[in-house]
Amino acid sequence: MSSAIEAKWVSCFRRAFELSGIGKGTLVAILSETLSREVNVKLAELALIELGARAFRVTMPTPPQSAPVPVRSTGASEALQRNPAAVRALSACEIVIDCTVEGLLHAPETPELLAAGTRIFMISNEHPEILERLMPDPALQPKVATAMEMLRKARQMRVTSAAGTDLAIEVAGAPVRGNAGYLDPAAKVAYWPGGLCLCFPKAGTVNGTLVMAPGDVNLTFKRYLETPIRLSIERDYVTAIDGDGLDAELMRSYIAAWEERDAYAVSHVGWGMNPRARWDALALYDKADLNGTELRAFAGNFLYSTGANETAGRFTRGHFDLPLRHCTIALDNKIIVERGRLLPPLGD
Repeated sequence: MSSAIEAKWVSCFRRAFELSGIGKGTLVAILSETLSREVNVKLAELALIELGARAFRVTMPTPPQSAPVPVRSTGASEALQRNPAAVRALSACEIVIDCTVEGLLHAPETPELLAAGTRIFMISNEHPEILERLMPDPALQPKVATAMEMLRKARQMRVTSAAGTDLAIEVAGAPVRGNAGYLDPAAKVAYWPGGLCLCFPKAGTVNGTLVMAPGDVNLTFKRYLETPIRLSIERDYVTAIDGDGLDAELMRSYIAAWEERDAYAVSHVGWGMNPRARWDALALYDKADLNGTELRAFAGNFLYSTGANETAGRFTRGHFDLPLRHCTIALDNKIIVERGRLLPPLGD
């Protein structure tokens, strides 16, 4: 796909930044790395100039590869490399526009940036066409806020499906995150595309069985499943990956390559809320053109992720994002998603 600068895309970035409270005089840094999608970096810069923000770039060299396997969609960028000068520059800003390849969500420097009062707006490593189609929608924000409040008040999440999923998650006290694709005034971190509600469970709180059926997605591989996979989960950790097809074999091979026990542990759990996001979008793009954030956010999916979880004291770059369709999600026995359909007040 072409990655030329389009006026319509500059307008999209400008609108996303306006919704995030950026205007004349706002001190903003654009964080990128040498392997960032340059068209998004340039679109961000042009939009910030139009808004009159005090904007500057911090471009880091993409560090050498150190992982035993390709790393995709972790949300744990290593671009900053704990460089104190770069971190100080970003910490002096009101907002950082994050255009790194993997994103700062789980990056080791993020707590320091947030503690300094800096807010982070992550632009997922997507082709601008995807960002245009999934423009932030202020009308989604109240529903996301309601979902987050429901999750904060809950003690248990129960997830079931006709495919065989039966998962119990103790969510009391688990940090809750969610956004509608822009930096709401109360938010410290947001990302575009948005439309998710999730939490990071405490250690030892996730047990049961997760069954992925054909049509569910392994976003690390950017691949729809064609054969079932059954995950046995005990006290957060995947203890067995059962399945006879290629999908299960790929998962077993990739996760084992990390040689880290925490790669098998839960990162976050939640559900998608964005009615504009499409489950079938993955079939329409080359892998290089998308990061897959859209499929994390499509309305009614149950998102189970493995890998880094600061709440449980775990950090690893081994990571799977696994959106499942047709699941039923209950909070303290109140069903909020029924067989993949958001119920009121979260959905129509």
